[in-house]
Amino acid sequence: MSMIYLTTLRMTRLLLAVWSFVTLVAPEPVEAAVPLDALVLGQSESESAHQLVAARSETVTGGLGEPARRLLPGGAHEWEGGTLHFTMAVSPDQPNYATIKLWGSDVTRDQLILFCAGKQIGYRHLGDVDILDIGGGTAAFKDRFYYNTTPLPLELTRGRTNLDFEIRCIGPTFAYASEFEKYQKPMTEPTRGIYRFYTHTDGAFELSAAERQGTAVTNPPVRTDPGEEVLAELKARVNGELKKLITSKTPLNQMQMQFLARAYHVKWSVANHNPQALTQLVNSLDAIYAAYQKNPKLAEEDPATWNASWFGLGPSGDVLRLLADEIKPLLDAPVAGVADGKLSRRKAYAEMLVACRDWHRQHRRLYTNQTMISDVYGIYLANRGLEVVAPEQALSEPEVRRYLYESVGLEPWRDSDGKPDWNVGTNYWQLTAKALTKELGYVGYYGEVLDWMTTIYEATRPALDQPGDARIGAQLVRAAHVRGVFRYPGVDDEGYRAMRIEAMVGWRDGGHYPGDIAYAERLTWDGSALGWVAATLDPEGLGYVQQMLADHQFFGPLREHLKAAPFRTVASLLPVPDQYDLIQAQPPQTARLPMSPGHPDFVFSDEGDGVVAIKHGDELLYASLYWRARNAVNSLARVHFTTPTVDRIAVVHELAQFEADGRFYTRPDHINFGFANGGPKYPAEIHSALAGEKLPIAKIPAGVNFKPGDESVYAGKAEFYTLRYGRYLIAMNLSPEKTFTVETPAGVSEAPELVSGKTVKLTTPLTIAPRSTMVLYLPVN
Repeated sequence: MSMIYLTTLRMTRLLLAVWSFVTLVAPEPVEAAVPLDALVLGQSESESAHQLVAARSETVTGGLGEPARRLLPGGAHEWEGGTLHFTMAVSPDQPNYATIKLWGSDVTRDQLILFCAGKQIGYRHLGDVDILDIGGGTAAFKDRFYYNTTPLPLELTRGRTNLDFEIRCIGPTFAYASEFEKYQKPMTEPTRGIYRFYTHTDGAFELSAAERQGTAVTNPPVRTDPGEEVLAELKARVNGELKKLITSKTPLNQMQMQFLARAYHVKWSVANHNPQALTQLVNSLDAIYAAYQKNPKLAEEDPATWNASWFGLGPSGDVLRLLADEIKPLLDAPVAGVADGKLSRRKAYAEMLVACRDWHRQHRRLYTNQTMISDVYGIYLANRGLEVVAPEQALSEPEVRRYLYESVGLEPWRDSDGKPDWNVGTNYWQLTAKALTKELGYVGYYGEVLDWMTTIYEATRPALDQPGDARIGAQLVRAAHVRGVFRYPGVDDEGYRAMRIEAMVGWRDGGHYPGDIAYAERLTWDGSALGWVAATLDPEGLGYVQQMLADHQFFGPLREHLKAAPFRTVASLLPVPDQYDLIQAQPPQTARLPMSPGHPDFVFSDEGDGVVAIKHGDELLYASLYWRARNAVNSLARVHFTTPTVDRIAVVHELAQFEADGRFYTRPDHINFGFANGGPKYPAEIHSALAGEKLPIAKIPAGVNFKPGDESVYAGKAEFYTLRYGRYLIAMNLSPEKTFTVETPAGVSEAPELVSGKTVKLTTPLTIAPRSTMVLYLPVN
């Protein structure tokens, strides 16, 4: 079978070679790689040697007393600030990297962008090559330095021994805005301090022992407050919102209705079996139908809900499910506010719910979190409402539940009914075989779908006091366990012990560094930190929650969540007190999150997502080998390497092997989004250093419509990756049936293989079986 082999690692140009059977070239032996050049910002001798020219900048004494420069507001546009121009050495015949050194306690939302020879390096939002720094508004790596590495385009450095660099800065951005004025915010404060800037030819160069990094954080203190008083604050906030809804003189919107209907069954709430609440809900359902009668598109999307087309009238169906016994006696009464005054609620509600269910069956979403929401609300809960008002028009439970099975990865995803919208073929699964979401590769925040999987499980309960679908419950637990691998040890903003979500290697994660505090589940707009554990009482999950409670990292984030809570968040807090009481009543568990300090070393790999997580002593390494390759194979990996002393984030070259489609994707001249036609356009004339690069497209399965430039789950995924980062050599086989081999580093006779825990001989090429991963920890020469 014809294969194409790509490498951009230690090569002077992109090599494309066709082989009948491919063996990877031997990696070079590990040596202590050093930078080509290093600029020390704030040090006059170094700045002079690199011909630094600074505009709207100030020199400061920063972390550990080290000098640095900050860029200041006041550029040509209100959203721009100062600049730094300088010259650095580069290699004329190897791929080059640039790395910036930053202080982990600095807090900003400003962004730093690298330019070379007047062209921008990377994309400002979710590109495969990131900008230098995206301010996350929190301490990234408290009291220690961290490093961000980006590859330089080969065309800029070929044949050159030095290169002109520029660092520019801009204010915060709001990624969900469609208009530039709302997307790009003004720059109103200085950037983080910039300490050093390096050029190098190895993705993970050796840090000089002379460079202080900060004190290793190996046993951070444990928070002691706040405590259970936060639950009283929560109840007061929730009940205050419920009182407003119950006494509202205007009908409630769907999300308000659903919140009130859920509270009807919560003993401590003011809505508990409150007749006034029931009256309000029925009147509001009537108002929803009256609005639907005037505008039938309400069944498709309700402007009063967020992400309107994902929900349709599903929340109304859920109200009927939750209050079936109370509402059934009222269904044959006429709908209030309808012109003829004779239409029964039963008939009216059925009409709008059928319209909702069937439209959403024909307009499903592809990304996992989106299909889960749309399928459970637009289809399943609309149908559960129909079971109450017009069971003869409802789909049978097996018929309708299959949409949920598809969305949680228990069955292949069958696209929209009637016609496919997404061109993913007939064997696409929303979760990998190891239960990670794949949108298209590993996703951090948007992959935290445990809240939605819990919603799906809860929706399938035949009654509120009965368990939900057993298969969905088991899949929820599997997914939750694997998400536990993507929690790593750190500290909170005040320096107390905490576990955080790994988002740096996530496809749809921008500016989420160091990641939210999370143990069993992320505290979100729509979910509780206790949600899936309370729903399943899974012993391992109980251990995760008990770890969170022992670290006193439950009530603090909950209080912060409550402070700025919009209605959507308040609604998500309703079940928390009862969940807490239930979990507190459970016996102690020994399970703890696998990346916790002191736990055994391990390697987790998911060949469906192309992601690996490694715990090796105090070193943790997360890597996405299939990295933001939406349109074609890019031979780039994203790495997050962290120890108690240092944190490193990098986009680095890798080897990629795959069957070629024969077509290529040419990078457009986009500087902002790495997708969506480049996103909002900047008024300034800025060009991308990556524009014009031709990337090969992997083979597209038969029957899948595709043209170059389309985002595809197939176009950018290789079958085999080899990544070298420092002493780690990772070989991952994504193919379900092919075997690959990787040659061993020259001059190295043996090395520990971290997946098996054995030492392997490196005198002959190593075989990597289908859907498996090898990780070597190589000795340093």
